[in-house]
Amino acid sequence: MIAMASPEPMSDPETPPVSRLSVWIQAARPKTLWAAVAPVLVGTSLAYRDGVFHSLAACAALLGALALQIAANFANDLYDFERGTDTEERVGPLRVTQAGLVSPSAMRVALIVAIAFAFLIGIYLVVHAGWPVVAIGLSSILATIFYTGGPRPYGYIGLGELFVFIFFGVVAVTGTYYVQALTFTITALILSLPMGFLSVAILVVNNLRDIDTDRQSGKKTLAVRLGQTGARRELALMFIGAALVPIVLIELHLCGIGVLGASFSMIGAVPLMKTVYRSNDGPTMNKVLAQTARLQLIYAVILSAGVNL
Repeated sequence: MIAMASPEPMSDPETPPVSRLSVWIQAARPKTLWAAVAPVLVGTSLAYRDGVFHSLAACAALLGALALQIAANFANDLYDFERGTDTEERVGPLRVTQAGLVSPSAMRVALIVAIAFAFLIGIYLVVHAGWPVVAIGLSSILATIFYTGGPRPYGYIGLGELFVFIFFGVVAVTGTYYVQALTFTITALILSLPMGFLSVAILVVNNLRDIDTDRQSGKKTLAVRLGQTGARRELALMFIGAALVPIVLIELHLCGIGVLGASFSMIGAVPLMKTVYRSNDGPTMNKVLAQTARLQLIYAVILSAGVNL
């Protein structure tokens, strides 16, 4: 099922996987999984504050989010390879299908398994929280597949940021809150905005890194459409938006002053922006990508703590 030949040298060399387990860990891209954890943490923190915390529902929401994130990574690995987007010129982290470490058929099976696991988690959440979870779950699964799959993947026409904002921000936070509280609130909606902004920031960094190869392959991401300068400005706006949301929550008397700590955490975005403006080479942008994901997690932890102060 898995060819164990060594991958071709890349501009961002990583230690080649030497076992089936390490290959699949590589394919799951564990550094990206924090983007699934962060919004669930924020939604659960609000549920705890409101006295509606439900441990099993919170754990199910987390497992479902992780399964869908892994499925998205598998789908990107598979469909980008099949469309010829991933080539030897790729500057991002290793894609195992393109490297010949996993066959397309094996990756397709892995994608189905990840989606099936998310579906099984969803069954429990539907029984617990009712029909709205059906809409949340099915739309999330479809968004996972059609980001790079299908006849006209939205990630290839510049709509990736919009869908990432919706599903990794609004849907993830409000959905996590809903399966515990069995209702939606304006506070949950506003708390979802910075999670959406920072998830988009991760995607912008990814697309900035790949802007040249995406342009050559005909993948018209928003970064390709805006150009490097426009994409950098977009990234700055995402960081600024995340910094401003806690202030809005305080002004609307929806949260206490404790959430202001999340705004201060965005000081960490300053060196990232400086790096992005100085360099666009693969290894540098891969580091910025990991640092942006880490910043989102730090922001989410501080925001979650602040919500309960």
